[in-house]
Amino acid sequence: MTEEKTASRPFWRKLPFFGPKRPLVTVIELSGVIGASGPGRRGLTHARLEAPIEAAFKPAKLAAVALAINSPGGSPVQSTLIHDAIRRQAKKKNVPVYAFIEDVGASGGYMLALAGDEIYADASSIVGSIGVIAASFGFQEAIARLGVERRVYTSGESKSQLDPFRAEDPKDIERLRAILGDIHEKFIAMVKARRGDRLKPDAETFSGAFWTADPALERGLIDGKAHLADFMKARFGEDVRLKKIAPDKGSLLRRLAGGEASGGNAVAATMMTGLDPASVVGVLEEQALWSRYGL
Repeated sequence: MTEEKTASRPFWRKLPFFGPKRPLVTVIELSGVIGASGPGRRGLTHARLEAPIEAAFKPAKLAAVALAINSPGGSPVQSTLIHDAIRRQAKKKNVPVYAFIEDVGASGGYMLALAGDEIYADASSIVGSIGVIAASFGFQEAIARLGVERRVYTSGESKSQLDPFRAEDPKDIERLRAILGDIHEKFIAMVKARRGDRLKPDAETFSGAFWTADPALERGLIDGKAHLADFMKARFGEDVRLKKIAPDKGSLLRRLAGGEASGGNAVAATMMTGLDPASVVGVLEEQALWSRYGL
């Protein structure tokens, strides 16, 4: 009787929390346009992601942090802030970070991927677009046809520069190009710093062009082709645990309004919920960002 008890293993020892600890990888989901949100929209911002990023690095024994990225870009400032927040935590906790580009990791989306020590993509993922863009409209002829007189009063000769209801001023364009060039140079410097000797740039690498995985790999923009779950099992074993950490999705109304959607679905949802015209314009801008990469 005593021998049987000694030889047999108590049932509670068979429970998962009494067994050997499985490797843990937290997954930060970075999906959507990057930038401050407007009415009914939820973009990727540092304020929204600060807490999830800290939570991802919080577990005591953490094998790695993975970034699941699906973004066509957006605000260069918010892209930098999010990137830097991830790098700070990685350095503080001494934890490796792996970035996985899903449909798109372009422009600011690729900047997020640079927070990874290694970057992987699907064979058909869109990667790159290392450039800066500013887009607007000109309405001066439209209001002239309608007989509308534009009245603007400023203190400071440059205060109304790039006003869409006035004809373009070459000096304003020159200033804007200088700002875009400065931001572009900072983006290029970040790519070179993070990719190091792996980067093999050619004339197109920093032109704003984008590619699928194989050409991106040739240029050293990514480290290989892989899917997140398969990669983590190969790297840390079949029993690896993946814990997803997503930003707050907000209310149901916000989600229906297109805050977590992309493309035409976001436009339709916004119109159905009866939001103001400014919101519709904002969602159309988001759709334009996704459509640039065929999504």
